[in-house]
Amino acid sequence: MAERTIQTTCCVAGGGPAGIMLGYLLARAGIAVTVLEKHGDFFRDFRGDTVHPSTLEVLRELGLLDAALSLPHQKVYTAGGVYGDFSFTGPDFRHVPAHAKFVALMPQWDFLNFLSAKARRFQFFDLRMHHEAYDLLWDGDRVAGVLARTAVGATVEIRAELVVGCDGRHSTIRQAARLEMREYGVPIDVLWFRISRRPGDPSDVLGSINYGKALILINRNDYFQAGMIVRKGSFDEIRRRGIEAFRTDIRQLAPYLSDRVADLQDWDQVQLLTVQLNRLRQWHRPGLLCIGDAAHAMSPAGGVGINLAVQDAVAAANVLTHSTRYRFGDDAELEAIQRRRELPARVTQAVQVGLHKVFARVFDHPGPLQAPWQLRAAVRIPGIHRALGYAVGMGVRPEHVRGVPRRRYGRGIVQALAFGAAVGAAIGVLIRGHAARSGIVRQEALRLC
Repeated sequence: MAERTIQTTCCVAGGGPAGIMLGYLLARAGIAVTVLEKHGDFFRDFRGDTVHPSTLEVLRELGLLDAALSLPHQKVYTAGGVYGDFSFTGPDFRHVPAHAKFVALMPQWDFLNFLSAKARRFQFFDLRMHHEAYDLLWDGDRVAGVLARTAVGATVEIRAELVVGCDGRHSTIRQAARLEMREYGVPIDVLWFRISRRPGDPSDVLGSINYGKALILINRNDYFQAGMIVRKGSFDEIRRRGIEAFRTDIRQLAPYLSDRVADLQDWDQVQLLTVQLNRLRQWHRPGLLCIGDAAHAMSPAGGVGINLAVQDAVAAANVLTHSTRYRFGDDAELEAIQRRRELPARVTQAVQVGLHKVFARVFDHPGPLQAPWQLRAAVRIPGIHRALGYAVGMGVRPEHVRGVPRRRYGRGIVQALAFGAAVGAAIGVLIRGHAARSGIVRQEALRLC
């Protein structure tokens, strides 16, 4: 039996980017919201830290951008890669239709601490740390709230008109609601680790593909957050080879790190991310909505997960805060939210599935690589870097805070998108054609990293 009962309008399970942003927006509109976070703080290493122009634009619309950019961060204007011995530039964010024409590399705990502190200014915002949502309350076939467990083991009952599951890819709320999930096979995992960085090292996000492996390096000022992309389920084999063999793999892909691989002393410094890609067939049931990773887990490819989660939260708040329905969060509103956000999730996941297939081919060719002519030609297509910058930085259907005047950043956005789609289709034809002839196409593996 619950030791305490809380009554609220909306209960948000999960204090990640989607949960905190949704809580902020609802409280800002005068809607009582209780956000539950199972941990005592937001500090978790190797979480998604890439804040894209689409999310920065939301912060600008809320009047928070300047304060957010006063937090420690690095600006990424372009992202590039090395394929074999061929270096190239991928997305260029300097021309996106947003105020901040860059990706901000910002520790997620700083972002969440900042946003939750701003949300606490609103009297209707209630953030409860050390509260883990572990089951749902039901009123017939309608979700009526959440059961939560505190750090000392006490049970708290939160009754709400609407529960929103924002508790990530291993969502307890989703499981308790018995929502059907569609899983996509993923051939990759990522091994995250840190390695020291020096002033002369590359400053933008850099990826390297060679010798049947891929390495992503993200500038964290005095160190790199590094991700080795490996075949799914291969971590045990890599560990058996030993830490020195792993250091050798890093040296092969980034020779300038040769004198720093000794930073890695043991496997405790390497964290396995088991990559998932899935999506709910239906994101809601009466009294319940899932958004962010709880509705559609994303691959790390492109670093888009945090941004899709924030966009989901903005879309949900736009519907819920302007409701004219008798019941807050009725079925029609929840269906409208899924209908609005399912297309971006589907398109993004389709691109990621294609990138995963590219990585799978990389794993089959452990020797030195040479860039195919298709890659060399594609990166010289006029406008391709801008098109990729829009695709990664703004994404499909970027959301805006309803009721806030939008700035216009130039004309011809529709034409630019049409051009980008045409370029993407042309590159896809090149990729498929090369795959059919040689079977070793890998050149897109870094395009969205």
